[in-house]
Amino acid sequence: MGKIAFVFPGQGAQTVGMGLDAYEQHEGARQIYDKADEILDFKLTDLIFEGPDEKLRLTYNTQPALLTTSMALYEVFKEVGVHPDFVAGHSLGEYTALVATEVMSFEDAVKIVRLRGEFMDQAVPEGKGTMAAVLGLGREQLEKLCKEVSENVGLVEMANINCPGQIVISGTTEGVQEIIDKGKEAGAKRLLPLEVSGPFHSSLMKDAADKLSVELSQITLNSPKVPVVANVTAKTVTHPTEIQKLLVDQVYSPVLWEDSINYLLEQGVDTFFEIGSGKVLAGLIKKINRKVKVISINNMKSLEDFKMEGLHA
Repeated sequence: MGKIAFVFPGQGAQTVGMGLDAYEQHEGARQIYDKADEILDFKLTDLIFEGPDEKLRLTYNTQPALLTTSMALYEVFKEVGVHPDFVAGHSLGEYTALVATEVMSFEDAVKIVRLRGEFMDQAVPEGKGTMAAVLGLGREQLEKLCKEVSENVGLVEMANINCPGQIVISGTTEGVQEIIDKGKEAGAKRLLPLEVSGPFHSSLMKDAADKLSVELSQITLNSPKVPVVANVTAKTVTHPTEIQKLLVDQVYSPVLWEDSINYLLEQGVDTFFEIGSGKVLAGLIKKINRKVKVISINNMKSLEDFKMEGLHA
């Protein structure tokens, strides 16, 4: 039998009502949600379960909301007794992976990601930066285009290298718009502006990274119980000091998701469990390798279905 990886989603996977059935049916999950409310000193759970969506979408709300929901579902899933050989998370999801493998406590993580969201929100004035998805253009071509546009119009960089033919760019509003305008000529199939509040994972986030560095230096990080694959390097990271540095770098560096999944495949992983809201990562993983098994645990029903079928179905 091949190896198993647990993967955790990041921003974009949130939906109003996520995790509500786990909260209602499982004591351990409820305790996670209640703990988040207590630590953040406001009713995050009301926002997660009732919305409104536009408030949940604000990055400083989205980040703790997704972390909390993934951890609540993880709490329920642990009872099944499946153990991972590796863990990874997409952007914000990396924090969930680090809590799952006991690098940091949930309490510290929920505080840190709330601050991370605030710092990211403050780093660039409203309307000055944005992101867009570029579909059907190769990495090298897009990198070349980003360089040209950055030199002539405004900074724009590759932010999320998600899967073959899907790369997210990030930067100044002018720079991103220029690529949206020019991308078709360069060979892109589609260019989609994203509804985000800032140019995440670009060097415009350096200020947010510096502030995050100060906060991270004040919490205790342990060595991971299970190897964790970092977004910035697409390789496993084991030393707490290195983990801390990479979390800071991650704020303004591209998320190498495609490379991370390929690295896990090379290590012999053939089964992925996506734990958290939605099925975004399952879609990306399937585009990287159609043969692997991906099981999304995103509510109580998906968990029951998995228990019924078992891993060997």
